[in-house]
Amino acid sequence: MGKPRSRVPTIVDVAVEAAVSKSAVSRALLGQGDVSPETRIRIEEAAKKLGYVANAMARGMRTPTRTLGLVLRDVKRPYYAWLQSAMQQAAESRGFQLVTMTSTEELEVPDALRALRGLISLQVDGLVIASARLPSEEIVPFIDRVPIVVAGRRETSVGITSIFCDDADGGRVLAEHLLTLGHRRVAVILVDSNYSLSQNARGVAMIDAVRAAGAEAVVWEVIADFDAATVVATQLEGSGVSAIMCPTDSAAVDVLSVLRERGQSAPEDYSITGYDGIGPLDTPYLGLTTFRQPVEEIGRTSISLLIDRIEGRSTHDSLVALRGSVIFGRTATTARSRAVVE
Repeated sequence: MGKPRSRVPTIVDVAVEAAVSKSAVSRALLGQGDVSPETRIRIEEAAKKLGYVANAMARGMRTPTRTLGLVLRDVKRPYYAWLQSAMQQAAESRGFQLVTMTSTEELEVPDALRALRGLISLQVDGLVIASARLPSEEIVPFIDRVPIVVAGRRETSVGITSIFCDDADGGRVLAEHLLTLGHRRVAVILVDSNYSLSQNARGVAMIDAVRAAGAEAVVWEVIADFDAATVVATQLEGSGVSAIMCPTDSAAVDVLSVLRERGQSAPEDYSITGYDGIGPLDTPYLGLTTFRQPVEEIGRTSISLLIDRIEGRSTHDSLVALRGSVIFGRTATTARSRAVVE
């Protein structure tokens, strides 16, 4: 990545980059006037490259609002709901307001970008991005506009601070727990990295840990954790696995439902593990064997580091990896020969 821009890009910069007039840029971005589709695309690409947001003022020329912006992927997932709550409390304790942009469904990349631009146009003092589907390269053009912290995944781009659970550690220790229970043929539901870098990373770590121990990892690839039930329903018969490792707790519950429909259960027929360990699925009644993410600590730390950056207490980027812990629930137990020789 090149050196961040030293000033906020203007409409003139976009015009120069796109090799058009200032008025053409204005018409194209406002959706007004006679601008050809080819020119409009060129202008939009130039604006995206430069990180231009209409009506945003240079940070040095505006009054601090003591408002933070949050781009939240999916408020319906327990992980994001708990993350938002922790951030809200942390922001208020430091005298800041938190403005959240989310959706009734999962934020796709275009939606997350619109939310990001919208918050910048509102003149927030800093941004937290908790949207695992928004690629780093889409965030980089804005890092000189406003302090940015990414919550929930590791970032390597210069200028972006990130706070996240160490998913490689989580996947590894959870797999090692199953190995100590005697499981030698383990199914791992692997989520596509384009859907979730975090879920993919924990799945890869599970596979590596199983294979490193000389056991067999049966990999069931899916697009998203929502597809766990389908892949188990179609792949379980004759697989010979004694345990199934799921990318999230919600996926684990879906898999338990599939077993119930088959007249089976956990851990009597298969050991099942989840991942997250928070919210309504983290109950003794359900008793999931899972890995608990330190979601509240992620939320608090994200806000703390962001405000420190805003107030000049910190000037450098940080990568903060937090460790979680295994919850030894009732859905995983010692491997049974019946499951292994299925």
